[in-house]
Amino acid sequence: MTRPVYLVDGARTPFIKARGKPGPFSPVDLAVQCGRPLMLRQPFGPDAIDLVILGCVNVVADEMNPARVAALRLGLSEEIPAFTVQINCGSGMQSIDTAFRTIELGKADMVLAGGAEALSHSPLVLRRGAVDWFARLNGARSTTDRLKAFTGLKPEFLKPVIGLERGLTDPISDLNMGQTAEILAHLFDISRRDADSYAAESHNRLAHATKEGWLKDEMLPAFSRDGEVFDHDDGVRPGSTAKSLAKLKPVFERPYGKVTAGNASQITDGASWTILASEEAVERQGLTPLARIVDSEWGALDPSIMGLGPVVSTAPILKRRGMGVADVDLWELNEAFAAQVLACIAAFDDPKVADGVLGLDGRGGRIDHANINVDGGAISLGHPVGTSGNRITLHLANAMRRLGRRRGIATECIGGGLGGAMLLEAA
Repeated sequence: MTRPVYLVDGARTPFIKARGKPGPFSPVDLAVQCGRPLMLRQPFGPDAIDLVILGCVNVVADEMNPARVAALRLGLSEEIPAFTVQINCGSGMQSIDTAFRTIELGKADMVLAGGAEALSHSPLVLRRGAVDWFARLNGARSTTDRLKAFTGLKPEFLKPVIGLERGLTDPISDLNMGQTAEILAHLFDISRRDADSYAAESHNRLAHATKEGWLKDEMLPAFSRDGEVFDHDDGVRPGSTAKSLAKLKPVFERPYGKVTAGNASQITDGASWTILASEEAVERQGLTPLARIVDSEWGALDPSIMGLGPVVSTAPILKRRGMGVADVDLWELNEAFAAQVLACIAAFDDPKVADGVLGLDGRGGRIDHANINVDGGAISLGHPVGTSGNRITLHLANAMRRLGRRRGIATECIGGGLGGAMLLEAA
C-alpha cells in the first residue's frame, strides 16, 4: 500500500544572472537564503523534518554534500540525514521524486527537498596539456629536472577553460546543448521568428507575474554579506518583442541557426526548496497542501535530441493514468531553448510521434499556449541547472491553486538524453 503525498509549501530565491565573475552566493548560501524564511513560516519546528535532499550539479569544493551543509546551517538536527542528488537539469526534480517515493512507502513523513546552483561559481579547468606539465614539474626531483620541465611551459597552459563549457557539451554526441536545440528546430520546422516570439512572451509573462505580485510567497529576497538586496529575477527584459530579439545573431550555427542568446535560457544562480508531507503529517500539523503529487517518470532518448526529454517522460504518465494531452490543465515545461519547447509541443501534436513513437493512441494533441509556462520560464528568469526542476514543480503547484486548475505536469529535458516529468493534482 502506498500513501498520498502532498507538496505543502516551498520557496525560492530570485534568480541572479551570471555576469562573468562569481556571484555573491555559493550553492549552500542560496539554499539557506530561501530555506531559512521558509522554515520560519511553518507551524511546525525543525524536528518535524525527517530527511533533507538537495539537487546540485556544480558542487563547489568547500561544500561537499551541500544538502548536509545546508541542513546544518538551517538549524536542522544533526540526527536528520541529508544527501545530494545529481541528474543534470533534473536534479531539483529528482530531490522531489526521491522524497515523494520515500514518503509514499512510509519511510518518512516530512521531507525538505530542493535544488541549489551557483553557475557563476563554475570552476576554471586546466587544459590537459597544462595538467601534464604541472605533473612533470611536480615530479621533478632535481634542479636540472625542474628547469627542464619548466621549459615545456606554453602560453595556452595559462588560459583555463570554464568548467561549465565542458559540462554543456555532451560527451557521447559531441554536441553542445544549443546544437541539440538546432537539430530539433530543423526536425520540426521551427522558424527563427517563432522562437523569438516565444522568448519575448516568456519575458513579458514573467514581468507581468512579478508586477501582479503572483510570486511574492514563492520568491523570497536574498541578502548578500555586504547588504545588497536581491528581490527579483534580474534577467527579465520587460517589453521584449520578436522584432527586438531578431537583431541577435545565432550563437551555435552561424549564419542561419535559430538559437540565439535571446531565445535560450540564461546562465544564473538560484535555489528552491519544497516541503513534502504524508497525509498523516498534514493532519497532525494542521497544514494546507498546495497540491498532491500523483506520479512521476524518467525517460531517455538519443542525446542529440535531448530536448524531447519532456515528451518521452510525460507519455508514460499519460498512458498509466488513462489521460491525454487535453486532460492536463497546466504545464510547466522548462525553457532550455525556445526551439526546444516548441519542438515538444509539435511532437505531442504530430500523430507520427504521439501515436507511432509514444503510443498515445490518439491522446496526443496541441498544448494550448495559454496553458504552458503561464508566468514565463528559464528564458526570462534563468536556468540554474540543479534548481530548475524544483522551481517548475513548485511554481506549477502555486499556479494551479491561483488559477483553479485540477491537473498539471512539470517536466524538463536533461542533458545526456534524459527527461523528467511529475503529475500534480489539486489538493
